[in-house]
Amino acid sequence: MSCTHMLCLPAIILILSIFRLTYCEVKKFPLLMPNVYPNRDELYLCTPVRVVDQKSFYIVGFEPNATMNVAHHMLLFGCTSPGTTDEYWDCGEMAVAETDSNLRKASPCAEGSHVLYAWARNAKTLELPEDVGFQVGKGTAIQYIVLQIHYSKKFPDGVTDNSGLFLMYTEEPQNKLAGVLLLGVGGFIPPRSVTYMETACQIEEDKTIHPFAYRTHTHSLGRVVSGYSITTDKNGNNHWKLLGKRDPLTAQMFYPVFDRSPISYGDRLAARCTMDSMERNRVTKVGPTNKDEMCNFYLMYYVENDTPLKMKYCTTEGPPYYHWFDEGNALNNIPDREASSLD
Repeated sequence: MSCTHMLCLPAIILILSIFRLTYCEVKKFPLLMPNVYPNRDELYLCTPVRVVDQKSFYIVGFEPNATMNVAHHMLLFGCTSPGTTDEYWDCGEMAVAETDSNLRKASPCAEGSHVLYAWARNAKTLELPEDVGFQVGKGTAIQYIVLQIHYSKKFPDGVTDNSGLFLMYTEEPQNKLAGVLLLGVGGFIPPRSVTYMETACQIEEDKTIHPFAYRTHTHSLGRVVSGYSITTDKNGNNHWKLLGKRDPLTAQMFYPVFDRSPISYGDRLAARCTMDSMERNRVTKVGPTNKDEMCNFYLMYYVENDTPLKMKYCTTEGPPYYHWFDEGNALNNIPDREASSLD
């Protein structure tokens, strides 16, 4: 890898005094914002790092260097090519004309977007299981790593920020390669209602994935987010296995999944966010600001002696256009109460 100034990774890494159970050397790489100045509310900024072309690296952990009073959330993307190669840029979905004219506007990735990690609400360090790592660099579609930070509030004049992540990595090949599947929902939430935002999709690749961690994300209206894997028997009956369930307003870190059963070709993945707008008199749409909402369930998994899924996202239009119970979705035995209750 190299930092945003295109220095070679060995010149700037810090060697950790820890070893994984496989006894491979683990090193730490700082991917931090280059003292940026968020000059307006609801600003999304991205900064890239280019991976050294001649080598493969395996990311085995993520150490946040941020607090929720500064950063609303962070996302880490793997890209074939970044939105730009600028030191940093405006990468919000809703870039506006008032943004500093010297700041380019672009998506996090121009090509080959993969979510590798997500952070919010003072989540703690994540270390992957033994022999599991995200492969980046040579032999992969991930040639750049891009950090995105959502800053909710404009900074005072003269105050800058270098929040970000320390990436724990090794050059020792890992035989279990990690991936992340993001289940997300669009649509809108009516005023004074409890609304279910739901998504589901089928695994259509001849691979077996092993789930090991999950993360939930909403803004202020989220009460429960739940995720499931679904198998179907020969009679067409769905069997729902709970992967994870949480109050999304608690620390939005990755937690161990409830059920580590393998998920294979033909199985489905599904997620629901229960949103409570009983005290809100306006419609709330899905969008990037604190006035909007989001419904995301991140599933982190590994494959053994294989490559991760090509499918990176599982999304639907959401309410009022999509529900689990809609005719044609072929879902039955829906765990309606369990999916929306923390009991």
